[in-house]
Amino acid sequence: MKQNITILGSTGSIGKNTLDVVARHPERFAVFALSAKENEALLLKQCQEFEPQYAVLMEPQKAHNLQMSLKALSLRTQVLCGPEALCQVASDESVDTVMAAIVGAAGLPSCMAAALSGKRLLLANKEALVVGADVFMAAVKAGGATLLPIDSEHSAVFQSLPHERLSWPTSVAKIILTASGGPFRTRAPETLHQVTIEEACAHPTWVMGRKISVDSATMMNKALEVIEAHYLFGLGGEKLEVVIHPQSVIHSMVEYVDASVIAQLGTPDMRVPIAYGLSWPERITSGAKALDFSTLANLSFESIHSGDHPRRYPGLALAWQALKAPIGCTAVLNAANEVGVQAFLTGQIGFHHIHQVNLGTLEAYTPDPAKTIDDLIEIDAQARRVASEQVARL
Repeated sequence: MKQNITILGSTGSIGKNTLDVVARHPERFAVFALSAKENEALLLKQCQEFEPQYAVLMEPQKAHNLQMSLKALSLRTQVLCGPEALCQVASDESVDTVMAAIVGAAGLPSCMAAALSGKRLLLANKEALVVGADVFMAAVKAGGATLLPIDSEHSAVFQSLPHERLSWPTSVAKIILTASGGPFRTRAPETLHQVTIEEACAHPTWVMGRKISVDSATMMNKALEVIEAHYLFGLGGEKLEVVIHPQSVIHSMVEYVDASVIAQLGTPDMRVPIAYGLSWPERITSGAKALDFSTLANLSFESIHSGDHPRRYPGLALAWQALKAPIGCTAVLNAANEVGVQAFLTGQIGFHHIHQVNLGTLEAYTPDPAKTIDDLIEIDAQARRVASEQVARL
């Protein structure tokens, strides 16, 4: 039978790539629901092509406009509106698989709903783990959900690990996450205060949204991925490492206690981890180009501790700092970073100030332990208030 799929964030890069893979396998997949924050025009085109039962938009007027457009085209898709609708289409009993591709903490409630409903949850939203932490993992366990990573790095780790999860703590020496280094890998740290928005969003390897591109430039994306890896794979911070690999061919590696290293390689195309998540434990064609080893340049690696990298990427160390801090501090770090990046993208602060916002917020606010999603939402809200104060000072 076909898998019924809900795609949360279908108009973003992950959502569009997911639909590309789905379209290649109409015999395996059917689209149950699509959602977007505000891109009404693209969501309409997606509804025309895939004819989902539901489409979700956040703004009532845009939702109304979309419903009128669909009605004029005699399409059966029903339009819903608001965060509650996201949870509805993520937990509907007809849904088998949920692609969670909403950027930021806004995607957490729908991820929780999918987890508690026992779905195959394809996690492209790293904030669900960074913010949700133990509360989110408890929901996955309680609902009997299957959690599969879609970030290229975590998918690579998952593909390099043995299927028997119980062996991971004793057989794995460390997980090595690779990082491209972003657009400023060779830029002098003392010039980072001059970085423009356009420069920060110009990633040398991947095509991504503005927020994620800025995170790559600061290396905060990798800090969040370290935290995510801790919860996904159950390993302590001492077993998590980051290495800079500018070519983005090796997506991550697992080093075992016998000194063997297993790596996953591929072209920098998100359709590869998406196809693996959709079909696991099988494999299907993704549409990505195969690696041509005869044309590959030399593969190079740089320590994050070498040369100017510690000054170039000061935010990376905050991952291990937050993991050692009281539970909830990873959520504080994520909220601060979202506020800091948005302030940079709107011209309120400089690129180099993002780290100051993150560090200042962590130092100013230590939350009480979270036990429920309401606790997490309150921690996120309070951290954003503190981070906004940091922005105002800067």
